[in-house]
Amino acid sequence: MTNRQGEFIWYELLTRDADKASAFYGAVVSWEVGAPPPGGPDYRMIAAPDGNAGGVLQLDAAMLAAGAGPTWLAYFGVDDVDARVASIVGEGGKVLVPAWDAAGVGRIAMVTDPQGIPFYVMRGATEGATSTVYQRHGMGHVGWNELLSPDAEAALGFYHRQFGLTRMGGMPMGELGEYSFIGHDGGEPIGAIMRRMPEGPTGWGFYVRVDDVDAAKGRIEAAGGTVVNGPMDVPGGERIVQALDPDGALFGLVSGDSA
Repeated sequence: MTNRQGEFIWYELLTRDADKASAFYGAVVSWEVGAPPPGGPDYRMIAAPDGNAGGVLQLDAAMLAAGAGPTWLAYFGVDDVDARVASIVGEGGKVLVPAWDAAGVGRIAMVTDPQGIPFYVMRGATEGATSTVYQRHGMGHVGWNELLSPDAEAALGFYHRQFGLTRMGGMPMGELGEYSFIGHDGGEPIGAIMRRMPEGPTGWGFYVRVDDVDAAKGRIEAAGGTVVNGPMDVPGGERIVQALDPDGALFGLVSGDSA
């Protein structure tokens, strides 16, 4: 693969009802969610206007019994999955699903950071392929990655050492400290890390770009979702809204011009 180590190369919705999730995000984001493949796990591909935007995994009984629940997760591209997992564990992270080879897809493991926040690491099976699921300005793509962490400074250090994500300035957030922009050297910010609010959610969250978050708010509610924050303006000329889908997975939408 040609994505640099530490780039976001895939996004995945874990859900208890893939049919309902497919209809919901189709109505809200205009995604086209494919049919599950025959004979295997119920895994459906998400299509944005210009290509893949991620996948939908139907949680089965074994996954639910193991503690899995509705959520969005990210995949970090790495050069060597096993070495990266060992390094993450060496820093206090944990292995949730040991590394496995997905035929024609790549080698994948599910882990947590030292604060228990889950994500995947992956090396794609096809050399020279480049993931474009993350696009800062691509319609229907995740355009911002936000980590709400119990310890933002510790998280900044961990994700820098493991994935090369570097602090690129930030904004003061009062008692919560700094909203620290993150990106790779030589590039633009791709997200941010900040301390979680008391009683607020913890983990990675993702904002999908739409034409108009104010119009999308109505679509969220009409399709059975729940708006939890916004719409509101954010610095840089954008507007965001945060919501729960019908199964309770948190997601965000963004619109406007950040250039």
